[in-house]
Amino acid sequence: MQINLTTLRKRIQTTCVVAVLLAMGSLQAHATNKDMVELQTQVQQLLDMVQRLQSTMDTKFALVQHLAEQTADNANQMTAAVTALQQKLNTQNDAITGKLDTSSGQVQSLNDSVDELKSRITKLDKAIQDLQSQLQTMQQQAAPTTTPGDSSAPNSAAAPAVAPPAKRGSGKPSAGVPLPPPSIAPGPSATDQGANQAPPLQETYQAGVRDYNAAKYDVAAGEFMDVIHYYPLDDLAGSAQFYLGEVAYHHQSYADAVKAYNAVLEGFSGSTKAPAAQLHKGLALLLLNKKESGIHELRLLIQRHPQTPEAAQARTKLKSMNVTVAGR
Repeated sequence: MQINLTTLRKRIQTTCVVAVLLAMGSLQAHATNKDMVELQTQVQQLLDMVQRLQSTMDTKFALVQHLAEQTADNANQMTAAVTALQQKLNTQNDAITGKLDTSSGQVQSLNDSVDELKSRITKLDKAIQDLQSQLQTMQQQAAPTTTPGDSSAPNSAAAPAVAPPAKRGSGKPSAGVPLPPPSIAPGPSATDQGANQAPPLQETYQAGVRDYNAAKYDVAAGEFMDVIHYYPLDDLAGSAQFYLGEVAYHHQSYADAVKAYNAVLEGFSGSTKAPAAQLHKGLALLLLNKKESGIHELRLLIQRHPQTPEAAQARTKLKSMNVTVAGR
């Protein structure tokens, strides 16, 4: 635009010079006046065109500037909308993650409660069975002492001391007369007590752990079996049962190891050895070519005890097998 105006000015100056030269000639005065008028007319037209062009350029520039401002406003609004949407998504993700963590904790607590209840029921059944066994044993021990004419019964000389009350009246034992107490046979009961004397719990268990760590697996198995036999309801019995599974695992008796681990999970689900028992049970099942059962046990371990080191090992094992952690 600036170049066009300069050119016009130069043309105007040139025209003026020519007009002056023409004015010097008197003979060409009439023609000069006519050319000057035409030149002025052309200059005016050029000036009008320049003004129109300038006006058009200003209008288009204003339109372009307005469009640019609208585009910038739309871009800012879009950026704000995307930012708000991203924040909303992040908030929703955080809320969902928190709910999942809460649900996972609740499920784990529920599983722990159910396992603890199962463990208590198992212990109660065991106690009832032991009580029934003790009652049957007492009845079997008391039965020979009530048999008349048994010359082999110990302390037979004491029989006349209890016989006279039974002969009163009709000569038959009355219903109100109590049976002879078990103390009439002190010899066998004292012997049985000496033979069945329980070893100390803590010392026996610790000895089993030491022997297991020293690779004395057979000796350790015997000590752990003593713990289970004499203290079946104690929590250390669950740990001893776990080590029996470990001994079988070292001997590559994976089926026996699975049975031992099952005893821990069913009878001592609240034990600290329960996660390790479930992990090793899954690994033993995989070694027995029971892939689906092994994967199920590993997934169950992750579900019940997600924050334990055993669960981390189970995840690593499943990933190495190209198996998803969560089942379908």
